[in-house]
Amino acid sequence: MGMLKVRKRDNRIVPFNKNKIIKVIHKAFTSVGKDEKEKVIKITEQVVDRLEKKYEGKIVNVEDIQNVVEEILIKNNLVDVAKSFILYRQKHKELREMKSVLGIEDDLKLPINSLKVLKARYLRRNEEGKIVETPKQLFKRVANAVAEPDKKYDLNEKRSARRFYNMMCNLEFMPNSPTLFNAGTNSKLSLSACFVLPVPDSMEGIFDGIKNMALVQMAGGGTGFSFSRLRPKGDIVKSTMGQASGPVSFMRVFNVATEIVKQGGKRRGANMGILRVDHPDIIEFISCKESSKEFTNFNLSIGITDSFMEAVEKGVDYELINPRDGKVVKKLNARKVFSLITTFAWKNGDPGIVFLDEINRHNPNPEQEMESTNPCGEQPLLPYESCNLGSINLSKMVKKTGEKYYINWRKLKETSREAVNFLDNIVDINSFPIKEIEKATRANRKIGLGIMGFADMLILLGIPYNSEDAEKTASEIMEFITETGRERSRELGKDKGNFPNFSKSIWKNEVAMRNATVTTIAPTGTIGIISNCSAGVEPIFAVSYMRNVAGSLGENLVETNRLFEIILKDRGLYNEDIIRKVSGKASIQNVEEIPEGIRKIFVSAHDVSPEWHLRIQAAFQKHTDNAVSKTINLPNTATIQDVEKIYMLAWKMKCKGTTIYRDMSRSEQIISFYSEGKKQEEETPEDKCPHCKAKLVREEGCKICKSCGYSVCG
Repeated sequence: MGMLKVRKRDNRIVPFNKNKIIKVIHKAFTSVGKDEKEKVIKITEQVVDRLEKKYEGKIVNVEDIQNVVEEILIKNNLVDVAKSFILYRQKHKELREMKSVLGIEDDLKLPINSLKVLKARYLRRNEEGKIVETPKQLFKRVANAVAEPDKKYDLNEKRSARRFYNMMCNLEFMPNSPTLFNAGTNSKLSLSACFVLPVPDSMEGIFDGIKNMALVQMAGGGTGFSFSRLRPKGDIVKSTMGQASGPVSFMRVFNVATEIVKQGGKRRGANMGILRVDHPDIIEFISCKESSKEFTNFNLSIGITDSFMEAVEKGVDYELINPRDGKVVKKLNARKVFSLITTFAWKNGDPGIVFLDEINRHNPNPEQEMESTNPCGEQPLLPYESCNLGSINLSKMVKKTGEKYYINWRKLKETSREAVNFLDNIVDINSFPIKEIEKATRANRKIGLGIMGFADMLILLGIPYNSEDAEKTASEIMEFITETGRERSRELGKDKGNFPNFSKSIWKNEVAMRNATVTTIAPTGTIGIISNCSAGVEPIFAVSYMRNVAGSLGENLVETNRLFEIILKDRGLYNEDIIRKVSGKASIQNVEEIPEGIRKIFVSAHDVSPEWHLRIQAAFQKHTDNAVSKTINLPNTATIQDVEKIYMLAWKMKCKGTTIYRDMSRSEQIISFYSEGKKQEEETPEDKCPHCKAKLVREEGCKICKSCGYSVCG
């Protein structure tokens, strides 16, 4: 039988491999709850015998082999196993047809959603718009380009290129999107995702900021701004003797400019707008996104200080300060302002909060203050700085021994070390939109190595997300990555030289350090889809949900958790009825057909209490140089008081910032429960008080809560 040849679907001729037959038959057995290894071997021998007699001396096709497997299963009265195998064949046939329709070569055997994202945004096209790159070629292009700087330092760039390529092909590590877009293309576009640009208090400075923003976004980067230096609305402008229009008015200009500039033809621009809580225009800023049509290209965050949070706790007034002259112009009650912030966050997710004092307590360059972050909040930066991000896929950092999974610490260390070298090299080959960004970035050489697939890792380890074991795992994982990353940065500092601001940084007493910061935890939106893993450090959103990406891909993506299907099949529990029952559900905790042990590890975002969301975030933040992008997902029924507790707890847990999102609080949202959207709205009508959930009474055009006094009119 060893002489028999098999024609693959891509027309390659390969030797017949009996082990592949054993594997596929074993899968069919286990999918119906049968773990009968001896019978699997017996059936396999019958299949081999039949193939020898039927195709002796011929080249056999894959379809012919599968037909014989079906035939032998039915002959042995294994109808249920045969049915499972037939369904497996049909599913994979449909998948191949879908991939064929996409019109790209799937040389890595990626999931269909990964291919859709790669086709829409990442694979290179010629002048006619035709795709001229496969996924493997994409990763080879990036790996070769990023390894190039090693040659300059007499290091083995070919070995680095090979390792970088393998990490990406194996979906173990993925850099931020601009690196995938632009590395190795000779486009002179930036490879960084995160930028912070200053907004000085002058007309010339403001419009320089808009121009610089456009240049960054054309290359695929996201921009963060602090508008706290701008004088307040109504303040005097001496040069014209007129009145200042204030930060919010200028933000509108930034927003319109972003709408016009599409990021390198790949994705729409994104901004972070921050205003200090002690700025005189803070009330206008808090409420400026009340309409869903306003500031559509901005995430908003309030720059919170420790003194403000202490005033909230005491219920006392705090001072508003004019940034033009540093004088106190007014006082407001801190608790009332805090309540307003949380009310608008409850209403539509904005504003989030960043804790400026906590950020600057960990500033590696203490001579200069950090005022803003990138659009998703994970990267505080100095004015004009940029940062390169990349994420390790933790679902690939496990190993199976017997029936149990364990963390593969050796592999995690190797991957972390290579990823630090990868991200550091980007600083050397990067193109920068303006000289100021190049100077600031190369002065500190900040990199942000993060993670994704944390929820997947926990599922494989059998650990519920909302548990002390998960909290401990988060802390241990991130401490290990950060210490490994710093160790590698020290080695690179010795081999390649320290970052130029080393002597003025918190690392000045170290022997060497190549990078001012090493770790950051990003949300990993599209690179998470490419890598087929859960996003960042978030719990799974749901077992089955719809991702709204219509703006970029022209369609929505239905996603069902692959590990859920695998575990059900391994336990012999998989069937179409269960899949239908979980489809579109926010939680599977009440699906009794699923054993409690499985339900316990498949906790979704809405199963996790706000406190557990924050405990996991804080565990990661404790060992992360920069910040952690994390959204506290809340059910539609959450109250404003719930949001207040979250924001207060985030400060006390020493997070650098946080964001909440209440389900269905916006007309459009990125991910949703596709079969229950309308039902959910019916179950949570607007007749309930957002504070205490009591029924609202309608009186003279207003809705009034008789319990707590909340009212809304109009």
